[in-house]
Amino acid sequence: MKDQAKVIVALLAGAAVGAAVALLLAPSSGSELREDIADYVDDIVGSARNKAESAANSIREYGNNTKSKFRSAVNDLSNYKDGVVDSVKSKVKSGADDLNDSVQDA
Repeated sequence: MKDQAKVIVALLAGAAVGAAVALLLAPSSGSELREDIADYVDDIVGSARNKAESAANSIREYGNNTKSKFRSAVNDLSNYKDGVVDSVKSKVKSGADDLNDSVQDA
């Protein structure tokens, strides 16, 4: 994941530098050039902000899903434990009743 982020940042930086050089070499007035550069930088910043928000939302959603799955697993394990405890108690009680009946018969 870190390598992909580095590649994306490098591509954006290269695009920004290329666009800035192209604008500097373009035949336009200084004020038009500054306005074009400012607009381009605003577009890049907006795009980066949108991608960062999207990534943060994805991470948040992944965390919530993981938390939900963990809680579900804990509940399933607790229910299984309760079933095992009830089964053992039932078998112990049945064995004790059988033993008690055998003692009474003897």
